[in-house]
Amino acid sequence: MPDPRPVPSQVSEAVTRGIRVEVMSRHTPEHSQPMQGTWVFQYTVRITNQSEETVQLISRHWVITDALENTESVIGPGVVGKQPVLAPGESFQYSSWCPLKTPTGEMHGTYQMERTNGEQFDIQIAVFALRAPYTVH
Repeated sequence: MPDPRPVPSQVSEAVTRGIRVEVMSRHTPEHSQPMQGTWVFQYTVRITNQSEETVQLISRHWVITDALENTESVIGPGVVGKQPVLAPGESFQYSSWCPLKTPTGEMHGTYQMERTNGEQFDIQIAVFALRAPYTVH
């Protein structure tokens, strides 16, 4: 029976409480070693504050799943060593890496944000594909 789930795109977008998260991923063959079972992907994230209040990114929670349904959870403070503060209309962009043991997979997650009044809330990072070229999906 075919898998009923849609195949995610290498681009995703989600807006939660006025905070937009856009992600684009790509395979990086120059860092991958398929013969050793390692495929490396770069993903670039842009977070834009479309709300009326200043927010700070406090922490991240990534859920990474490879083609064999092995799932890893990555939780930590900030992103790329930073906890950016975004005033209304401001954006923060960064790139990072994800190694997989299969040529395809997917990622999604949440960022924990905090308003200047101390209120904390999670924003969604929509699912996006990690996909090496020339693979069957």
